[in-house]
Amino acid sequence: MNFSYYIAKRYLFSPGSSNAINIITIIAATGVVIGAMALFLVLSGFAGLKDFSLQFSTYFDPDLKIFPESGKTFTFTKTQKEKLAKLDGVAHFSEIVEERVFLEYRDKQKTTFIKGVDANYPKVIYTDSIIIYGEWLTNNDFQVVAGNSISRELSMVPEQTYTNLLSIYVPKPGKGIPSDPSKAFSSEKAVTIGIYSVNEELDKKYIFATTDMVRKLLELPEDKVTHIELKLSSQANEEDIRQNLQSIFENKVVVKNRMQLNDTLYKMLNTENLVSYLVITLIAVIALFNVAGAIIMMIIDKRSNVKTLYNIGASLVNIRKIFLFQGSLMTVLGALLGLLLGFILIVLQQQFELLMITPSLPYPTRITVMSFVVVFFTITLIGFIASLLASSRINQKLVS
Repeated sequence: MNFSYYIAKRYLFSPGSSNAINIITIIAATGVVIGAMALFLVLSGFAGLKDFSLQFSTYFDPDLKIFPESGKTFTFTKTQKEKLAKLDGVAHFSEIVEERVFLEYRDKQKTTFIKGVDANYPKVIYTDSIIIYGEWLTNNDFQVVAGNSISRELSMVPEQTYTNLLSIYVPKPGKGIPSDPSKAFSSEKAVTIGIYSVNEELDKKYIFATTDMVRKLLELPEDKVTHIELKLSSQANEEDIRQNLQSIFENKVVVKNRMQLNDTLYKMLNTENLVSYLVITLIAVIALFNVAGAIIMMIIDKRSNVKTLYNIGASLVNIRKIFLFQGSLMTVLGALLGLLLGFILIVLQQQFELLMITPSLPYPTRITVMSFVVVFFTITLIGFIASLLASSRINQKLVS
């Protein structure tokens, strides 16, 4: 066994000659454990919070979404549909026609977006998971599904809309101001047959209708779409599909995946995670430099032993390694114990919902291998640096 490592273990697990030294060592070790545990809890908490925040995008956003390179619409020909249907990796696709509209129900009005979808849309987005009342669209072109917030603002209940129809208005295409305001808008009336809910932002943004109804409202030809939403197969290669899509649409479209569709949310969550990691790491740095203090006190306590080791032939480098190993061992063992305690707390939170955001919503957490790796290497690296600084205090004057 390595000489320096052997002596370091003896020093670590044997009490010092002074009770004060022992107390300082215990405080330093406790700081390592608490630092590792706190960092693991923060990373697991943010991993769970990220999953919770992004779960709404999995309900509503497709795997890939095709946008026109310029303008609001682009042409989707029969030939392109056939090529897209045969494209490897594409399980389903849905044509989308979307536009801002003005809604009127009884004596209440609201501006929102109408999203026209075809019969394939439930295969791209699991609509059953977002419907909270009523049902999804059928083949009837005079039906809509409204967001929960829209329904509340307009006091709109599906059963009552059969006698009180929802009016949908959109400005007619063209330039200039028409002389007759009554002819400035295209309009349709529809029955609200269902209510969906994803999150507050989306619940007040969309009503769903059929593509035929929206095309009629916007006076668009049948081959015009604003977007195409795709669901990929489990074994699909996204990059290959992107290249094939550009080929099909002659490089006149923009293709975005779910992360790119929610890039602002992803950036916000990643920034919050990074800031929290840095703050907890800073606290851990302060706590772990207690290790340096403990090692320096141990050097003073073992000064006579150090002189003896030097006199019997131990080099200055080997003596420094003793205290470097001692501090590093303390850090590694403290990090492992902190990770174990953090893991137990996260499991207890997942099983018994110890911390609640609301009376019905426990704080979300997720345990990842990356959290273990990041915490272990962060704590051990800081501890190693602290031990290195402390052990470097041993010089020729001290051992002579």
